[in-house]
Amino acid sequence: MLNLRFIGPFEVLRQVRPVAYQVTLPPHLSNLYDVFHVSQLHKYTSDAAHVLEPESIELKENLMFQVTSVRIDDTNVKKLREKEVQLVKVAWRRDGMEEHTWKLES
Repeated sequence: MLNLRFIGPFEVLRQVRPVAYQVTLPPHLSNLYDVFHVSQLHKYTSDAAHVLEPESIELKENLMFQVTSVRIDDTNVKKLREKEVQLVKVAWRRDGMEEHTWKLES
């Protein structure tokens, strides 16, 4: 299952800095800056049986897209030095795909 945080694949044009790469973006993403830190990129291994259909993503002017929280699956208390932080595991849905992330209870 593909992670909702990643879209692509995109061709890497060049290495801009030791940890930054410029990629080719399709016209509907032309409002994005085309240089990304390596932490935002994942290697794609080509497979002839794997056919990717480009999905249409509607980005708002602030470069965000709509996701819907579906449910809370778990709770946890993270202990820091002198305080405790309440966390919840939230299930998110976009275009029929689901992802889980830990968020502050507040």
